[in-house]
Amino acid sequence: MVSKIRLEILTIEGKLFDEEIDMVVAPGIEGVFGVLPNHAPLLTTLNYGELQVKRSGQPDEFFAIGGGFIEVRPDHVVVMADSAERADEIDVSRAEESRLRAQSSLEKRGETIEFEKAQDSLKRSALRVKIAKRRGRRSRG
Repeated sequence: MVSKIRLEILTIEGKLFDEEIDMVVAPGIEGVFGVLPNHAPLLTTLNYGELQVKRSGQPDEFFAIGGGFIEVRPDHVVVMADSAERADEIDVSRAEESRLRAQSSLEKRGETIEFEKAQDSLKRSALRVKIAKRRGRRSRG
């Protein structure tokens, strides 16, 4: 029986995370789900959302995930993210500016393609703001 599970988070830029953990909570396309050691094999699509890493005796770690795939095996989880960012690396002011720009683009309602890009940008930037602010609340006490 495996008591830990290895988690790798990969993006086009390279490996963002590779450690033994207790549990990962991921934003699946059909909803948020948790993975513990000895989980049944699974391959599914990820949605925009928050990926949470749990390790006993340590604070949870959060990542902003911008879609992709997750492969789960009993002792190993691989996240192949379209984009991923650690909560402590998100610049809150830049993320907030990006969110406001995307929101403004949506209000103008131009071409359908531009509208879809603005929607995606708004989702991504709102997620980054949420995760970065959570980090700030946690670090202040």
